[in-house]
Amino acid sequence: MQSNSMAKKALILAGFIILKFLLQTILISPEYDLQRDEYLYLDLGHHLAWGYLSVPPLTSWISGIIYLLGNSVFWVKFFPSLFGALTIIVVWKTIEELKGSLFALILGATCVLFSSLLRLNTLYQPNSFDVLSWTTLFFIIIKYFNTEKQKWLFIAAIVFAFGFLNKYNIVFLLLGLLPAILLTEQRKVFLKKEIYFAVILGLLFIAPNLLWQYNNNFPVIHHLKELSDTQLVNVDRLDFLKSQVLFFIGSLFVIISALYALLFYKPFKKYRTFFWTFFFILIVFIFFKAKDYYAIGLYPVYIAFGSVFIADILKDGWKVYLQPMAITIPVLFFIPMYNIAFPNKSPQYIIEHSNKYKDLGLLRWEDGKDHLIPQDYADMLGWKELAKKVDSIYLKTPNPSQTLILCDNYGQAGAINYYTTGEIKAVSFNADYINWFNLEPQYINLIRIISYKEKDDEFKKTAPYFNSAVLADSISNKYAREYKTMIFVFTTAKVDVNRIIKSEIEEVKNYR
Repeated sequence: MQSNSMAKKALILAGFIILKFLLQTILISPEYDLQRDEYLYLDLGHHLAWGYLSVPPLTSWISGIIYLLGNSVFWVKFFPSLFGALTIIVVWKTIEELKGSLFALILGATCVLFSSLLRLNTLYQPNSFDVLSWTTLFFIIIKYFNTEKQKWLFIAAIVFAFGFLNKYNIVFLLLGLLPAILLTEQRKVFLKKEIYFAVILGLLFIAPNLLWQYNNNFPVIHHLKELSDTQLVNVDRLDFLKSQVLFFIGSLFVIISALYALLFYKPFKKYRTFFWTFFFILIVFIFFKAKDYYAIGLYPVYIAFGSVFIADILKDGWKVYLQPMAITIPVLFFIPMYNIAFPNKSPQYIIEHSNKYKDLGLLRWEDGKDHLIPQDYADMLGWKELAKKVDSIYLKTPNPSQTLILCDNYGQAGAINYYTTGEIKAVSFNADYINWFNLEPQYINLIRIISYKEKDDEFKKTAPYFNSAVLADSISNKYAREYKTMIFVFTTAKVDVNRIIKSEIEEVKNYR
């Protein structure tokens, strides 16, 4: 009988996983390219190291695997979908650990599936693995609370280390978890010597990245300062809280139920640490004016708690008939979101229905202003056009092998490197590309990709160093964030281009 029950659960879980992958394939319209950040993260796979200016090293390892698999868009999108599917599995296992019924399992899986994770998992970024690592670490902590076996402390350290090597965001989890533990009976864990050995183990795992940071003058600090000055300064704390509601809007009743149960439900008494953890983590995020999506990894474990509690209170009498309604609610909330929260509609459609996008704050970019389409969508347009035009221009340039392709930002460089073939390798003084210049060829030509706003200054600044200077082309997609980005071609240098580039590189690095 138990074997049949396990087989039934496994079959249902497999159904959720299959549905997850199917949904991810239909949430992006073919007219969109990859997103700006994805190109940078993919290029990391060609420059494996223990650290980068933009992210910790784990993303580069995944990008290396994608490269070995053929580097197609299918594999680029496969991994975030995989991490989303694994998040569902971990929530499922968490519910089982909490002794949840089949209904609790189905409710929890439904809530995680039909949530903001569908949007998050469309993009190849560290965020999908970040949510998985948060959820897994919470699961491991529950395992330790239930068994008090020391092995779970060491496993927790390893999970934290992989989360850290993926995205430093997981440090916020610790900042909220530690004071929460001190407030509850679980504080006794700090009296066990094993936890300090586990901390040492975790430090050993992340030590290569910390050493890389040290040897490179801790670029993460510069990155955080730049982020704070250019993006986080525009973060509104009230908007942050509004977004938290929207991320799991269909599961809000489950999350609220979890918080109630963690405080008042007797079977959850030993997990009361999670009640305080929830609020401490949000307070830390609000204090630092973090981006709203940084907190998404917090919620799946509370969906697990809430699902078990709701299943327990709906298991008897007439209340059983409310179970289908509870499962239906996340799906019903997803239906209207399907038409607005995903890049499955053309820019023209979005503009024609701009009011509903604006009402949800989806047209607001990092500069704090509203634009025609959401920023992520604008960052998914114009890249193939840019790469195709640069490829054509490069081949027509005299002595192509001595032509440097210098871009204004990492998105341009990454897109050119992803879509073009052969020896073309674009670089930039932006992000990690500052470390990837190949100055072995003696450059005599320059293809310069520059923003429309900077075109006049660039022409005046660079043209005198070359015998020929022309504006060759520009990006024509008016919905792209890179709209009007210019492609200049400077040929037959009058000066030592390599020397100037070396000087520019040193200046940028010294600034950092």
